[in-house]
Amino acid sequence: MNLHLDEKVIIVTGGAKGIGYGICEVLAGEGAIPVIVGRNESDNQKAIRAIEEKGGKAGAVIGELTDPEACANAVAEVLKKFGRIDGLVNNAGVNDGVSLENGSYEQFVASINKSLTHYYLMAHLVLPELKKNRGAIVNIGSKTSLTGQGGTSGYAAANGGRNALTREWAVELLPYNIRVNAVIVSECYTPQYAKWIKTFPDSEEKLKTITERIPLEKRMTTAEEIANTVAFLLSDRSSHTTGQLLYVDGGYVHLDRALT
Repeated sequence: MNLHLDEKVIIVTGGAKGIGYGICEVLAGEGAIPVIVGRNESDNQKAIRAIEEKGGKAGAVIGELTDPEACANAVAEVLKKFGRIDGLVNNAGVNDGVSLENGSYEQFVASINKSLTHYYLMAHLVLPELKKNRGAIVNIGSKTSLTGQGGTSGYAAANGGRNALTREWAVELLPYNIRVNAVIVSECYTPQYAKWIKTFPDSEEKLKTITERIPLEKRMTTAEEIANTVAFLLSDRSSHTTGQLLYVDGGYVHLDRALT
């Protein structure tokens, strides 16, 4: 299926690694130009080289997403380099383990800033371009907003906010024909996930117990599988889809636990 994404400029926050890189890779494969916004120049350039080696196009700008001025500068630089913005993928965030029992107010607020506030900020900054180009927004979310996880109040709250903003923006932006959707991730193996798994004494056994609870094929979701859905939602092939939370998770959240 041709997604009609050729030469579309799509900002992907945190696009240098993990799910974000998977999204950039798929978008480039569809002919789009993903533009990474991330704080690490070395990681950004490594991702660009990997995409270009496969025949795709990509760009990157340095931006600390918790810094409003840096975000504004990043968007301005994208416009200077590419002349337009056709879509936004809000992806960056971190499951930082700020808990209710052992966290603090300051840590909680910092967690929200790392995983939610920039979703609003980036959408606000690119909105004039999306209005011109009838662009689309895709927010990446987490199962923690629905299932809880324990010990991660900040991240869970941020993801609840992501879900709410997806629906709120879908309503607000109806007059401009800007579609807003979210892809909710459950168990997807990324460098960040691997780091978390290694905190357990028997990491291999822990990983096995998790994958055995995933109904479809008893395996982790891949970054490519997340990315395929994101690309579809950014494209005009999903022209009447907005305000949706799509769970790409092998049935992890919604199917009966008795199946596992």
